Amino acid sequence: MAETKNPQGLVFAGKKRAGQDEFDGNDDFIVTKKAMVPPSSVWEDPAAALAAARHEFGEHGGVNMSIEASAMFTVMEPETMRRMFSGELGPDRDFFIYSRHFNPTVLNLGRQMAALEGTEAGYCTASGMSAISSVILQLCGSGGHVVASRILYGGTHALLTHFLPRACNINTTFVDIGDLEAVKNSIVEGKTKLLYFESISNPTLTVANIPELSRIAHEKGVTVVVDNTFAPMVLSPAKLGADVVVHSITKFISGGGDIIAGAVCGPASLVNSMMDLQQGALMLLGPTMNAKVAFELSERIPHLGLRMKEHCRRAMAYATNMKKLGLKVIYPGLEDHPQHELLKSMANKDYGFGGLICIDMETEEKANRLMHHLQNCSQFGFMAVSLGYYETLMSCSGSSTSSEMDPEERAVAGISPGLIRMSVGYLGTLSQKWSQFEKAFSKMQESGGLFYKN
Repeated sequence: MAETKNPQGLVFAGKKRAGQDEFDGNDDFIVTKKAMVPPSSVWEDPAAALAAARHEFGEHGGVNMSIEASAMFTVMEPETMRRMFSGELGPDRDFFIYSRHFNPTVLNLGRQMAALEGTEAGYCTASGMSAISSVILQLCGSGGHVVASRILYGGTHALLTHFLPRACNINTTFVDIGDLEAVKNSIVEGKTKLLYFESISNPTLTVANIPELSRIAHEKGVTVVVDNTFAPMVLSPAKLGADVVVHSITKFISGGGDIIAGAVCGPASLVNSMMDLQQGALMLLGPTMNAKVAFELSERIPHLGLRMKEHCRRAMAYATNMKKLGLKVIYPGLEDHPQHELLKSMANKDYGFGGLICIDMETEEKANRLMHHLQNCSQFGFMAVSLGYYETLMSCSGSSTSSEMDPEERAVAGISPGLIRMSVGYLGTLSQKWSQFEKAFSKMQESGGLFYKN
């Protein structure tokens, strides 16, 4: 295979090819309803950007795009295939080779994700972890160094702590992301390739100072990668200085708890390099998204803003009321949260402070007792991992999503053994769900120290 030049098909609106594959020396090709170019490239906020993004119509004029459920694509002339593999013809002009490379339906979802995050390009993957690992491997080769927040999703922490040093000779220094001086001192000029952190950390809900962290990294020539899974619509890291934004689409963006997916959003040069035939991490590792999955997700993104506003509105109401009950509540929307003012200064207007709450019950036994009553006595929510579902989901982080970290690492990260991470849903009325919480809390108090007593 010849090395592709990777034309920037992730950035520009495509043009449907004419009856013949060959170009006639100019760009006056037939432009169908599929190729509607946004009237403005000015990024205002996530909702405005999504509304301005190219809308992909169906093959026969349907208001929804067609699903291109094909692994490979035909050409009309033999010479066209050579030109496609050489990089002369690409997805920017509606020329496709193979769905591990580019698929029209997946490509459209990538455009939506780029609009959502305000980046030049986006590429969607089979999972959030595949997006994270592919970005790190593209930016950091053998012998490279990463500076990362010491508070991360357990899978990401395990990737950086165990897998990458063993398999790729990539080592990580973990720091308190709130200590800007420590971050600066951890960067080794000429060796550190990227600074990695979560916009709102999993599970402690620590808010990163994205503008300052980006400034520090850029002064030393380091790329900033931000996981924005906890805060789609709420925060726009690329507009605050970050270079690359990654997502587990599985969570809030999907919203249905039924799809595993991820995304990489960033400069066209990076995304295209990740699709290089000889050196691209996405191309060669192959975390390909299925076109049918991409179609389903594309239909959910238009109402993401409405869902996020309700997740956040209810989280604020619950956090306020839980605090009144005497519970130790962690939520960035509360004024006593250490980064409350920071988040206010960075957040997109009208989207709130996030859809997750933490309740610190101090011990795992107390945390389990409260969750038992919330699920089994009052139907307030479900004991399950993940987040962004329309029902409230609860888990004790130390023994579940952060279990990859050892007890000492969890203690350093501030993850209490009794920390409940609660993803606030929006099903039912607010008064109905709060009544269910109060019922469960009352039953727990009545049961005293007796585990699982009804």
